This record gives sequence, C-alpha cells and structure tokens, in this order.
Amino acid sequence: MLSTSYLVPTAAMAHLTFPDHCFIRYDHHHHNDHKDLRRWRIRTAAATPASACAYPLFSSQIQLTKDSSSRHKLYQEALKTARDKFTREISFQSKDKDISLAKALLYVAAEDAAFVSFNREMDARSLLNERRNVSSPLETEDWDSLEQMPLGGKTIPEWLSELDAIAKEVEAELVSRDIGCHLVEVLEAVNLVLFELRGLTRSPVLVDSKHSYLHSVLDSRCGSAILLSIIYIEICRRLGITIVGSRVGEDFLIWPQTGYPEELFKVTSGHSLFAIVNGRCVEDPRSMASDLTGTSLLGLEIATNRDIIGIALANLIRLHWKRASRSNHGLMLTSPLRHVHDADEKPSMIDESNVPLLRPQDLRLAIMASERLLILQPHNWALRRDHGMMLYYNREYGKAVQELSICMAFAPEEEAEILEPFVEKLHLMRLESSWKSLGHAGQLTVP
Repeated sequence: MLSTSYLVPTAAMAHLTFPDHCFIRYDHHHHNDHKDLRRWRIRTAAATPASACAYPLFSSQIQLTKDSSSRHKLYQEALKTARDKFTREISFQSKDKDISLAKALLYVAAEDAAFVSFNREMDARSLLNERRNVSSPLETEDWDSLEQMPLGGKTIPEWLSELDAIAKEVEAELVSRDIGCHLVEVLEAVNLVLFELRGLTRSPVLVDSKHSYLHSVLDSRCGSAILLSIIYIEICRRLGITIVGSRVGEDFLIWPQTGYPEELFKVTSGHSLFAIVNGRCVEDPRSMASDLTGTSLLGLEIATNRDIIGIALANLIRLHWKRASRSNHGLMLTSPLRHVHDADEKPSMIDESNVPLLRPQDLRLAIMASERLLILQPHNWALRRDHGMMLYYNREYGKAVQELSICMAFAPEEEAEILEPFVEKLHLMRLESSWKSLGHAGQLTVP
C-alpha cells in the first residue's frame, strides 16, 4: 500500500471525459442547425496540433492525461526494478565479498527517489487538474529505465563512476608525491582526497534525509558516519585495499585487514594507522574506541557487507520514523503495546481514531526501509515487530496482524505475551474496518 498522495485515482485520470460545453465556441451563432454543430465538434476533436493551439487549456488537459498515465507506469517500473536489483545484489546465493555496497545503496536511493518523485508528480497533476483555468508547462522525462533515471543529477552508473574518479584522484596524489604503495601512505592519500580536497564531513545530527543516501552524501559532501565509512571502503576496494569494520558502542570503526593488528596502533607522525582511518573518535576518551588495542581488536565481530547495508537501512528506518512522528512528540513504535498489555485495563471499544496521524510519505519510506532490512534479517523478531507496528500506524491492519503473528513465533515468550492481546485487538480493528466498508454503522467491542 502506498501513501495517501500515492493513491491518486490515476485510473480515472486516464479516462477523463469532457462535457460538451468544453467544445462550444462563444462566438458560434445559435441559429446554426444541429448538423452543423455536430460537424463542428467532429472537426474540433480531430483538429491538427496547429489548430489545437487555439485551445491551450484543453490541449494541456489531454496531454496531462497521457503524461500521468505514462509517468505512473514509469515510476512504478522504477520502484519494482530498484527493489528487484537490490534483492539480487544482497541475495544469499551470492558470496558476501561479491556484494557491492555502493550498488545496493544506490538501488535503495533510486527506489525511494522514484516513490517521492511520483508522489510529488501526482500532487502537482492533481492540483493542475483541479484548477482547470490554470495552464502549466508540462515537464518531459528523457529516461525509460532505472539506469537512466536521474538521481540527484546523475544516473546510477554515473555515481559509480564518481567513486572510480575519487580512486583515480588518490592514485594521482600518490604519483605527484613520488611515493610508493606503503599502506600508511595510501591511507593518508585517501584521507587527503576525501576529507580535505573533497571536503567530506560527518553530520552530527541526522535530521536531513540527504545525509543518509549515498548519492546525496557524494553530492553534498556531508553524511552519516556509516555512509562515510562505506565511501571509504569503496574507494579502498578500488585501490586494492580490503577495509573491514565493526560496531563499537555507538561508532562503526573500520581498519585495513591485516594479520598483525598491533601494527595498526603504532604511532607514527603523531597518529596511529587506526586513528588515521577512524579520526577523532579513537582519541576521544569518552568513546569505547579509545580503549581498543591490537588484542581487543581481534575479539571484535567483523561486519559483513550485508551487516553494513543493514546498519544503513536501520538508520533510514529511524530517520524516517522520526520525521513521520514529528507532530507526536515522544511517540514510540511500541507505545500502543504498553496500554493493551496492562492487566488492569478493562475491555474497551475499538476506535480507529485513536491511531495517531503521522506524515504518510515519511512513514511509507520507513516501511520500505524495513521491508528491505527484513530481506536481510528475516528471523529478527524485534525488527518484524517494529515493521508490524509501522503497518499498524499506517492503518494496514491486515498486514500488521500478519507480521506481528509471525513475530510472535520468533519472539521470546515474555515478548509474545505482550504482543498477543494487541494482535487480538488489532484483528478486531481489521474486522471493524471491513464492517464499516460494507456500510454498517456502529462499532465492534472486545468480547
């Protein structure tokens, strides 16, 4: 199910009909007989483009109908293709090392961008259709496939080429210094190109969605810590250096793969190699990263490429949920569970109006990120619970019941006990929605 703005009745728009008075000229003489009027209408309907220019509003309305239908199909195809390509990229049939972080996250960005663009397009078209006395220039699309779809001014292949170009800049920097390929020198050159010449910076607070999409970070040069790490990993991979990483507290730390981790902590020129790669957090005494040593580094669980993509998707879920619930300060995904689980609560009326109103587009984007993360982590009961709760907030009660029921099968017993009464009430809300849709009045009550 798509957001409210997505559900514009495009099927109806594709078959717009115009009343007869749309064809009548005000300078037409009323004493003309019916046959003349009918012939005039036929000639007008079959007029050439040149004569149609005499009626710009009518012409634009016909073009509006055609463009709306074609754009609908174009964006729908882009949404489906982007999800399919993402699914194939992270497929468990592929080796983890063969997964491209950049491709997977660009497919994520493309799907979300197609969704947002389609909503914006349909809103604009609906407004134009309502204001029939206003003409507006019609934009044209010059792409017909996902690979050609503009994403922040470039296509997916062009953004991948942008990463190639950054790697070549690093190589050029090494050549200009007339230095070899010692690991420390290469990583220093990577840092120079990314953080000084290109000016990439870490966003302290994630409130702007552009800081959480790969192409936007490359364009704005400001992004989340995980995306900066992904860019670092992708650039080094192009230079033949394998970078690995792991979660440490609130940070995601990366370092070059080596059989001698103690070498990473040797200080040369004022900094260790580990600090060169990870920056200030390693030297911040408040960070867990400051306590790491070569020995403790061996005890960390190395994140797979699928894990890293999962971290980026989890960040998107948090970001879009926060934006969706902005007008409901303090609202948590699991807030409704606490009220239903209260043992002293008496049976209550099922009232759909109690479901908080959230921003539909941001809520749908959070659901889309959750769907992708579930492809990676299908047995993560907490993730499936949160996914089901987002469907509840989106008033997709049938799907919410299904997801939360699956969650109960994987969840610990105490968590399943909390979910059970909520799922029962949710099932009644689903029945009540069906009851009202059939034209019945009144409400169902909890037995």
